[in-house]
Amino acid sequence: MNVARTDLDEAALGRYLEANLDGFHGLKSVTKFKSGQSNPTYRLDAESGVYVLRAKPAGKLLKSAHMVDREFRVMQALAGTSVPVPRMLHLSAEGADSPIGRMFFVMQYLEGRIFWDPALPEARDAEERAAIYDQMNLVLAALHEVDIEIAGLTDFGKPGNYFERQLSRWTKQYRASETASIADMETVIGWLEEHLPPDDGQVSLVHGDYRLDNMIFAAGEPRVMAVLDWELSTLGHPYADLAYQCMQWRLPHKGDFRGLGGVDRESLGIPGEENYVRRYCERRGIARIDNWKFYLAFSFFRIAAILQGVYKRSLDGNASNPQKAKLYGMAVPVIAGIAVNTLSEDARL
Repeated sequence: MNVARTDLDEAALGRYLEANLDGFHGLKSVTKFKSGQSNPTYRLDAESGVYVLRAKPAGKLLKSAHMVDREFRVMQALAGTSVPVPRMLHLSAEGADSPIGRMFFVMQYLEGRIFWDPALPEARDAEERAAIYDQMNLVLAALHEVDIEIAGLTDFGKPGNYFERQLSRWTKQYRASETASIADMETVIGWLEEHLPPDDGQVSLVHGDYRLDNMIFAAGEPRVMAVLDWELSTLGHPYADLAYQCMQWRLPHKGDFRGLGGVDRESLGIPGEENYVRRYCERRGIARIDNWKFYLAFSFFRIAAILQGVYKRSLDGNASNPQKAKLYGMAVPVIAGIAVNTLSEDARL
């Protein structure tokens, strides 16, 4: 099991949950999932069952980051839609009113498969790999078709040009966590500012971190049981999610990058980027996607800014997994370099 011990006050947490979560009783153990970097996540084993707790990290945090209440709200709103999510059970208060000193929520625990390697070595065959990728594509298209008014999420994001807003936000976040000057990051930021596309009016719910390892698949079939990690979700442009996922096709297949670069995708049954995007467009009735190079470059820039923030927290002593956070810091210039290479491509779809 991918877990580690935690220093949370389990007795205080158990008393709190018994008083505030219907049916909860007899907390036996709390174990921390090692994979969490931004918002630490824990498995709760109790006499009443197994639960998952997701919390803000300890220490001083960047403004607008680690908003677990937004995660709770969006997953609660998606219950009953075509986008599968865990059942939300409880959202705590902040600070001294929380038994762990910071905000957290508790959700349903789901037993299934999480695929960490996009080459899917665990899959039975090429047919299952193709089906897994098609399921990701299906759920992504469904997410972008969610009626935000019916879901009660019309105020979940700001109006206006999504990419203009996001570029400003992540540039500020990157500057706030910058530890050294990276020439390729400066190149990408400048290019994005100069090539910002006009607002085309598209608005949908976007996940913000839509990738293979943020999903739980059923044990016996290639079906998405739940999409996880909604910390970066907002109202925005659907192509941001699509391009972000398509980064995997360009990232190297080594170390912590977990990309598909250099992988013989055809023999494995994994669709190419162009075919994946075409299937998404078919599902949503879209003829073509303009400005694809911008969306890709922005996605690389944003993930580099996110990883820089994780690295900075490790230096400040607030990272969820300090050792891995330092590796992420080393990845920032590599990702920035891939982004610069993308700028020279004739990337049109």
